[in-house]
Amino acid sequence: MENNSDDASSEEKQNLKFVPEPIKRLIAMGVGAAFLTEETVRSILGEVKLPKDVLGKVLEGANRSKEEIVDRVGDELVSIIKKIDFVEEASRFVEGHKFRISAEIEVLKRSSDEESVEVSASTKIKS
Repeated sequence: MENNSDDASSEEKQNLKFVPEPIKRLIAMGVGAAFLTEETVRSILGEVKLPKDVLGKVLEGANRSKEEIVDRVGDELVSIIKKIDFVEEASRFVEGHKFRISAEIEVLKRSSDEESVEVSASTKIKS
């Protein structure tokens, strides 16, 4: 029985010898290839002499895959965000935290030559 599996694996290795190395690398990248720029895919496939229409189809497929992934991730994020009750989350945050507000007010007597009133404020946030 082991002999059959050895024959099958050696046959697979023989078949892989005809696949150019850049194609093997692109396939090995898998989903990551969808995130490559067009220039990167062109440089990887540039080592292999492919007809322009085939190269165009590969790039078109990569762009389509990238768009599908972005759309699906976006849809998932929207569905997760829709489930969040922001009022309840803010209430839970406020209930679980203590707030300290400090203010400093200084009142000074105006001299007789001052005509305008100057108002200034400053705040410090302590964590």
